[in-house]
Amino acid sequence: MERRERFARTILNGFESYFAEFQNITLAAKSRFENADWHGMRNASIQRIDLYKVKTNQVYEYVELIAGDQLRDFDFWREARRVYSELIEGHNNFEIAETFFNSVYCAVFKHRKIRDEYAFVFSPHGDMPPADVSKVYRTYTLEGSMSSLLEQLLSDYAFTVPYEDMQRDISNIVGVIVNYLAPRFDLNEDDVEFQVLQHHFYRNKGAYIVGRINSGSGSMPFVLPILHNENGAVYVDTALFGSDKVSVLFSFTRSYFLVDASIPSQYVLFLQQLMPAKPISEIYSSMGYNKHGKTYYHRCAFRHMQSTTDQFDIAPGIKGMVMSVFPLPSYDFVFKIIKDRFTPPKDMTREQVKAKYALVKRWDRAGRMADTQEFNNLAFARERFSDNLMEELRKVAPSLIEEHGKALVIKHVYVERRMTPLNLYLHNASDEQVEAVMDEYGNAIKQLAAANIFPGDMLLKNFGVTRHGRVVFYDYDEIVPLMDCNFRKIPEPRTEAEEMASKPWYTVGPNDIFPEEFRLFFSGNQRARKIFDTLHSDIYEASFWQGLQEKIRSGYVEDFFPYRRELRFDRSPVAERESA
Repeated sequence: MERRERFARTILNGFESYFAEFQNITLAAKSRFENADWHGMRNASIQRIDLYKVKTNQVYEYVELIAGDQLRDFDFWREARRVYSELIEGHNNFEIAETFFNSVYCAVFKHRKIRDEYAFVFSPHGDMPPADVSKVYRTYTLEGSMSSLLEQLLSDYAFTVPYEDMQRDISNIVGVIVNYLAPRFDLNEDDVEFQVLQHHFYRNKGAYIVGRINSGSGSMPFVLPILHNENGAVYVDTALFGSDKVSVLFSFTRSYFLVDASIPSQYVLFLQQLMPAKPISEIYSSMGYNKHGKTYYHRCAFRHMQSTTDQFDIAPGIKGMVMSVFPLPSYDFVFKIIKDRFTPPKDMTREQVKAKYALVKRWDRAGRMADTQEFNNLAFARERFSDNLMEELRKVAPSLIEEHGKALVIKHVYVERRMTPLNLYLHNASDEQVEAVMDEYGNAIKQLAAANIFPGDMLLKNFGVTRHGRVVFYDYDEIVPLMDCNFRKIPEPRTEAEEMASKPWYTVGPNDIFPEEFRLFFSGNQRARKIFDTLHSDIYEASFWQGLQEKIRSGYVEDFFPYRRELRFDRSPVAERESA
């Protein structure tokens, strides 16, 4: 066998091995859910994230032996790419296989010389496999009552543990359909059917049934979240209808799902039909294929840059001490680079900051931390950068930019969804909006803490507001595990001299945190502070944080609902409700 063919086959075998192991980890999610093994679910999620690097490193070692002194020969890679492209033609998952090839290429060339002739910057087979979503869903036709259809559906998606009360759950779902859905969606058509993705979506402590209702009048996405009562039974917690609610479930602020999708692209295409505003790159990432999500994002970003002429500029608001941020007005994403030198009192290194961002991918983001894509050696047209921005980049991060005539190369950059900084949002917010967003801000801090994450720097500017009104944290340079913190109450002064002292008269350890000082985060916005103090004053108490630490220490895993608590069903028996 010719060397280039062995080389290409080795990479493809590596991909197949990765995909099989990825699936094996995923398939175990059902048993973990049934057993309420929440720590096992979390560990499996981390294991699956780490798997990609493990497998690409293995393949790198193999291809290095095969290629020998041709490993860095671009002509060799050009031919290997051609052979690989032929090998994966007609492959169900060719698009993810292409990304795997790219990862091996980048392992060799350290993200340099990324050209379409040597790697799959663009796919010769198209961005996506041909759509055939009928392979991945079950169909339920409304031939009798809605109750009988739902009974069949819940039975088909049952577990080895029973439903707590299936008839109650069915009654609850029918109630939502009658009260919410029926006035907005014609369910009297003869052709009403439910199309439901074949397998549950598992994440944290939930299992989700995802699908849509079709009729002559249109289509309505729906999700049935199923929870474990941790006493040997499961129950349907609510019923969610509409693209917005489904989109929040698949948000870029949440950890990745475990779902048995042997052909991920068809799941992605089905989900994209449910959430037309959701980028395909994010849907791939939400299913655990974050590397291919990154590939897809890069292709879309390139095309956007080719079809627009606006310029990147310095992000509005207060400049960060660690990161320089620059958006493109026509684009829904922002770009962030780490400065060469940090503004005092920040005293960390670039590598430490990068480690924090890497940690976020492995953590349970609890719906409150933005997922980021990390890129090396991105090339741009210099003319797309404003003069102000170029001056800023040359000043704060000269080591990260290379100017080559009309081209600008950024050696390292993060990309994340654009949000409105919370401090800017508050400037023009109504009283009702301030109250809602301050409640969200407090909930964000508390939910991160419950997930063992202490944000560190909780200034308003470090949080953003999404289009759904959720408050999300996006400044990670000071995050630490909550369990590493020592929360203390500021000691009472013993003398007048201690009371008047300009510096703390008591000893302060490196991990000591005094929640009373958190009030300083609202300096300059008294309206927001007053409302926050009314809603979340408990975060100023050391005892609040110590209580969370004790729960984590005892092994408790918090529920993080991707929907509002008021949407949750009443779990009392139907007969009791009727008699009441």
